Amino acid sequence: MLAVVCTMADAQRLVDPVATLASDPRVQVVASIAPGQVFDTGLQEWLHQAGVVIIPWPQATTTRFDLAVVASASRALESVHAPVALFAHGVGFNKLTPPVGTGGSGQGALPRAVYGLSRESLLRDGRLLAARIALAHTEEAKRLAASCPEAVRAARVVGDGAADRLLSWLGRRDRCRAELGLAEGDRWVVAASTWGPSSLIGARRAVLERLVAEAAAAGWRAGLLVHPNVWAAHGTWQVRQWLRPLMLRGLEVVPVQADWTGVLAAADAVVGDHGSSTVYATLTGRPLAVATAGHGDVVRGSPMECLLSALPEVTEDGSVLARLRRLRSLQEQAAVAAVAARVTSHPGEFASRTRAVLYDLLGLAEPDAPAVTRPVGSLGWALRRWSA
Repeated sequence: MLAVVCTMADAQRLVDPVATLASDPRVQVVASIAPGQVFDTGLQEWLHQAGVVIIPWPQATTTRFDLAVVASASRALESVHAPVALFAHGVGFNKLTPPVGTGGSGQGALPRAVYGLSRESLLRDGRLLAARIALAHTEEAKRLAASCPEAVRAARVVGDGAADRLLSWLGRRDRCRAELGLAEGDRWVVAASTWGPSSLIGARRAVLERLVAEAAAAGWRAGLLVHPNVWAAHGTWQVRQWLRPLMLRGLEVVPVQADWTGVLAAADAVVGDHGSSTVYATLTGRPLAVATAGHGDVVRGSPMECLLSALPEVTEDGSVLARLRRLRSLQEQAAVAAVAARVTSHPGEFASRTRAVLYDLLGLAEPDAPAVTRPVGSLGWALRRWSA
């Protein structure tokens, strides 16, 4: 089986589906990095540290495989000789494709499609690139039918592996918090940022600065989840330099290698933007607020758009912690619960449903042992305080 990886985010998303069959002695998994990607810095090192066999892209495109898995549709898939299982890059298909038009400004641009569901990304010369398209929710199948009817026959609703890991951590939250060094009375607030100029750290850094200052004054610990694309585009050294003043004031930056689902599960409150982490945070039931400039990049009617409409926006002034601590209205609670229900149609079933799809493509009988959610790892090393 070939795992086609384009970015660190892709690689992390593929760990869950690959884990459903990696222990089968009949299956050999290899990975290859598709060329020409902007966010592939550090990817080869990450794969090496995981102990995965990496083959050169020319070898990957001249070898016939029994199965290929990928977490983002790209032109690289045209060169793969295998039935392809395509998995979602994030949660909920919330983002629009980048604007294409005069000067890249968006003025006079072509209509923007839903990233991950567009005909342009799923078809080449009328041919469907993927033999199977894994979806997390039945609602996504309806959206796929509207955007690319030709792809409906390949769609399978399997649930969400990241959501299942988050739910697994929530079931052992005390252990999770203990591994992060959180005592019973400690309060842990997490800021979650996607990538790009409209992200929390790209456009709303003042909010992060206020959060760090308020957390220190209130005796809370503050952590920051940063999208893998930020680390890849700018480099670990540069990101740390940008965040160093806040780290000196107590901000704990979560390394890109960490299991971010455990970080969210341990949180007492979350401040997010228009990234997937914010939608996943709805599963925790903890106070949630948003600070983003990315409204224009969000698909109307998507889970993220509904969440941005329902949650209080953190303004340029005023207390961030006070916004999180305030009593939530019944309407807001209902809206957040409704978004959480749209994350996965099959909570806890990703492993079993995905394994069935992959073994069907391989033409192999599934193992007798039941499929289980990928075990959550230790978090003790993941949130060490980085030296500023």
